Amino acid sequence: MLFLFIVLFLIMLIYYFTKTRRALHMLQQNSYNENNRYIKWVMNNTKASFLYLDILGLVALIPVEFITGPMLKNIWLIVLIALYILALYNLLNIAAKDQNKKPLVTTSRIKRMWVTLIIIFFIPVIVGLLIPSKLPSMALNIGILLVISYFLVYIANIINYPVERLVFHHYRHRACQKLKTMNNLKVIGITGSYGKTSSKNILNDILNTKYISLPSPKNFNTDYGLIMTINNYLDKFDDVFIAEMGAYAKGDIASLCKLVNPKYGILTTIGTAHLETFGSEENIIKTKFELIESLPKDGVAVLNKDDIKQVNYPFINKVRKIWIGIDNKDADIYASNIYCTSEGTIFDVYFKDLNETYSFQTKLLGKHSVYNILSSLALGLEFGITIKELIIAVKKVKPVEHRLELKKLGNMYQIDDAYNANPIGAQMALEVLDMMPGTKVVVTPGMVELGAKETDYNRIFGKQISEVANYVILIGKMRTIPIYEGLISKGYKKDNIFILDNVREAYPLILSLKTDKDIYALFENDLPDTYNE
Repeated sequence: MLFLFIVLFLIMLIYYFTKTRRALHMLQQNSYNENNRYIKWVMNNTKASFLYLDILGLVALIPVEFITGPMLKNIWLIVLIALYILALYNLLNIAAKDQNKKPLVTTSRIKRMWVTLIIIFFIPVIVGLLIPSKLPSMALNIGILLVISYFLVYIANIINYPVERLVFHHYRHRACQKLKTMNNLKVIGITGSYGKTSSKNILNDILNTKYISLPSPKNFNTDYGLIMTINNYLDKFDDVFIAEMGAYAKGDIASLCKLVNPKYGILTTIGTAHLETFGSEENIIKTKFELIESLPKDGVAVLNKDDIKQVNYPFINKVRKIWIGIDNKDADIYASNIYCTSEGTIFDVYFKDLNETYSFQTKLLGKHSVYNILSSLALGLEFGITIKELIIAVKKVKPVEHRLELKKLGNMYQIDDAYNANPIGAQMALEVLDMMPGTKVVVTPGMVELGAKETDYNRIFGKQISEVANYVILIGKMRTIPIYEGLISKGYKKDNIFILDNVREAYPLILSLKTDKDIYALFENDLPDTYNE
């Protein structure tokens, strides 16, 4: 009997580690429950959090404590062992089908979480080993832990919170002290609802023609990300530090500004991304402008004259402003004559201070990219880079992965705009697709994190797609219902709409389309790992 308990315990231990690892992955994906993002995910994804075999196993564990006959107890333990082997097999199958774009990163924080979770797990185990008569209770307690493992991770995160705050303040202090020693460092902050990463990378490519510039890597746009960037990447030889600043709630940008103290700020277009966590559009606007309001009096703000939210904002800070634009010709720097080809985008730029117009060419696509380039040109001039150098630099700017990135695949041109779609960005992506010759296809699972307006925005998105695309491929039947409704409301042909479960299935479908023209396929948004159909 003891042997069977040990076997059962080992299987439950393996199962616990496997399921807990998945829960930790979701915790990390949801910023360690910042603004209750993780617990909301758990409550909205109960099928992933509470597997039916876990619950069945827990129910089956209850009689063990009351069965008295040794033979019957052994038979019941064998049944339990078989049940948890099946549960483990099921979980491993689910894990094998996962399409994780961001795998779990085993950081020091995750390691500390593991220590806490292991301690929690072994408390009933130790009791069972010290008191053999408590072995059935031990198994039952472990069964409970397996059922609530996603909540257990949430509890462990709360337990570890005081330690994590101490660690955070230690490394934040180190970062602040390091910045204080770099008196000549030019610090640029970039924020907005979308285009932050693209703008950051474009600016870095341009400034590197004259300066040693360091952008915050990847999506290191939170307190933790910028602290890590400063402590681990910023070098005494760097002339410029470009800090991308992300936000999910009011005060987030102000906190980042207190950390890095930018003198220069770029505000990309303000949209409705993460409306669910901000609570209102007004909160989004105020949060984004925390960057501009945090600039020193001798600082420079680069703003978008085509964004009515920026034009109408009641500025408190009297910092010098450089306005860029495309549609509004009152801007200090504006672009015109924009057109796209399979090679990229060509456009003219007028500089009010120079009273001159110059032609630019870039591998990037669309108006969205032109806005980001204009912001970079504004600061490039501010930093003393000549027009001739700027023209060469813009031509060399590298496309940003998954942000209107053009790829040639056979007779198909893929326009990869998979990262973090939002209503304004999606509309601009459709404008890019509309500029292209040939057969046009849109592949999308829709937009997320738009709060109560998500359904309406996706229905509008469907209507917009109907005016551009020859074919539409929807990923996920339930989630894309509003897009489908929007398409049908505009009289779009049902035969030209395809619904798939997996984005990977879209590639062979597109290549099978009968057309004698080149195919341009826009892949708009790719749901993060935190979303399930």
